[in-house]
Amino acid sequence: MGQDRKIELLAPAGSYQGFEAALGAGADAVYVGGTRFGARAYARNFSDEELLQAIDTAHIYGKKLYLTVNTLLKNKELYEELIPYLQPFYQAGLDGVIIQDFGVFTALKEAFPLLHLHASTQMAVTGPKGMRFLEQQGAVRVVAARELTLKELEKMHQESNLEIEAFVHGALCYSYSGQCLMSSILGGRSGNRGRCAQPCRLPYDTSLDGRKNYKGKGQMCPLSLKDICTIEILPEILEAGVTSLKIEGRMKQPEYTAGVTAVYRKYLDLLEKNGKESYHVEEKDRKYLLDLFNRGGSCTGYYKMQGGPSMMAFSNEKKTGEVSLNLRKSKEKIYGNLILFPGSPVILEITCQGKKVTVSGGEVQYARNNPMAQERIRQQMEKLGNTPFVWGDLKIQMEDSIFVPMSALNQIRRDALTKLQEELLKPYRRSLTGKLPSALTDSQKSIFHSPGISVSCEDRDTAQALLKTGGFQGMYLPFDLMEFFLDKGVRAGISMYLALPYITRGQMPDIVQEKIPGWLAKGMKGFLVRNLESYAMLSEMGYGEKCRIDHTLYTWNNQAVDFWRAQKVLGNTVPLELNQGELGHRDNQGSEMLVYGYLPLMYSAQCVRRNVYSCKKTDCTQQKIKKDRADVYLKDRYENLFPVVCECDPWKTGNTEKNLPCYNIIYNTLPFGLLKESRQVKNLGIDSVRLSFTMESPGEAVHILKDFTAAYRDGQDVPDRKFTKGHFKRGAQ
Repeated sequence: MGQDRKIELLAPAGSYQGFEAALGAGADAVYVGGTRFGARAYARNFSDEELLQAIDTAHIYGKKLYLTVNTLLKNKELYEELIPYLQPFYQAGLDGVIIQDFGVFTALKEAFPLLHLHASTQMAVTGPKGMRFLEQQGAVRVVAARELTLKELEKMHQESNLEIEAFVHGALCYSYSGQCLMSSILGGRSGNRGRCAQPCRLPYDTSLDGRKNYKGKGQMCPLSLKDICTIEILPEILEAGVTSLKIEGRMKQPEYTAGVTAVYRKYLDLLEKNGKESYHVEEKDRKYLLDLFNRGGSCTGYYKMQGGPSMMAFSNEKKTGEVSLNLRKSKEKIYGNLILFPGSPVILEITCQGKKVTVSGGEVQYARNNPMAQERIRQQMEKLGNTPFVWGDLKIQMEDSIFVPMSALNQIRRDALTKLQEELLKPYRRSLTGKLPSALTDSQKSIFHSPGISVSCEDRDTAQALLKTGGFQGMYLPFDLMEFFLDKGVRAGISMYLALPYITRGQMPDIVQEKIPGWLAKGMKGFLVRNLESYAMLSEMGYGEKCRIDHTLYTWNNQAVDFWRAQKVLGNTVPLELNQGELGHRDNQGSEMLVYGYLPLMYSAQCVRRNVYSCKKTDCTQQKIKKDRADVYLKDRYENLFPVVCECDPWKTGNTEKNLPCYNIIYNTLPFGLLKESRQVKNLGIDSVRLSFTMESPGEAVHILKDFTAAYRDGQDVPDRKFTKGHFKRGAQ
């Protein structure tokens, strides 16, 4: 293959049986979830005892075990539960943890300095800048966003020394991982807590105007993707720089894990042996993978395309074929020498992986009547049971007329295997040398005060109307509106911030880079960044301290707040999934809180409009007649309408390039609003509150601004509106 790096085949395990099946099928490493903090809360997962056993078993076989700690943690969980939970696994030699939360990241880096930290796909790492930032923070691996192309992965590999882990087989999320609130907002089961209810797999009708001409009739699943199968393009994935090939499926049965792992093992070995020139996948193996499980067929994912209807499983029909599979357990070969001479102790030497142990015990006796046959002794010694070992060879040196109690043979065998196992595992054991996080306190909580008010909007007429109305202190605008309204905002004494895309792929456009210095000189205060790639771009340009991070860069716990504070950002945005009580225990100094807006439920590289109708960029007629911002609507079985916006030009620079990485935003059916809750919000010590205008007309936006200004600035009672309260009252599971 011409590879100068070790390629890892990484298999999932949702149970200990699945773990054994993965190793038996040829996995180099296995990733599992424990009893806490994993993104598959409904998998069987591993008990603490099973996890410790799996760590040791993997190491005896020369394999690795990674633990998912890839959910967002609340303060109590991080400060009181995380470290004690992970401590025994760290001491046993756990190879790595997969992490979403920057608070978890910094806590584990300090407490367990030898533990490898992998940035989860839940972090939505989409480019080389974000990857380099994680490298600087101490990560050793990035699990790349599943939406990236081979060219994007290659660029990341060229610009960073971090290992790249990428999904090669299994289910695909419709949303960028970690950027989906649909299950959370609609049903209280948060994907960020491993409890996704998969509303994306349900049927929805679609419409271009939200009122009539619906497609689907309750039968179409426009958000359901086919599973990926990349066995055909493995050479290209490896050439792009991927180090670890990840199979998805911790919720699936051990037979699925074993079957998929075995096929990928076969072709990785063939590729290593014969090179890519002769690489060819047999038809029977393609069919076998489909028979194991498929959802309307399969696709090769985003590696060679940026979405499209060919990737969709519109019927969401799951299929399996007639596949019989015997699960095979892996065993490590050992080589022994048993010495039995009368009047001497029983001596057993065992060698494995270059390590040799010797034990002795009992006493070999002369046989007065029935001497023991060598075959009988061998039969007893070969009873290795559920141990991870199998005899490669066992030599027996003995005289003819001897007797040894079977109990003595059993004991010597057990003692030798125990000593061998200790010797093999000794290099993996660790002692505790790190710094534990300090105890959680409320000492930093601010006192009651009236926060400042900020607004964000996406429409020129709305921005014009808001500026004319006034009454707010900060304004977030995309590039096209900032160019138009910066001077006016600065003259009005408003702090102006450039709002960057929710999803950043590729380079920052030249025109944006060119405009930024001049805008800052004119009085622009900074930037609102929604993802790691955007922040890292600005940080490398020297503007890191002028960034406010949005709610999509999660700060659920004080450790995460401190992480971003250490980067000297202007501030953070309060997460949308914490309730009032949880926010009361969060350090809210420097925080802004969203108190109004249509909440984004998903950000997706797929486009509902393109997949069901046609691409917005090529359908000028539809663009001319539309009067609202939504480009398409989804209607669920309860008749709720969800607006979908096509962000064809994420940077809002007027770029009409057809292949520009675009994305959809699916918004909630009702706006979120904490209008009557102004006093409770003020009690949280928030620095400022934000009104986010997306679907509203200019007139609606002005009325909403006046109501919130009256409540939050003037302390007036205001009429109630039809708002959802989000998680402010209930919280997320």
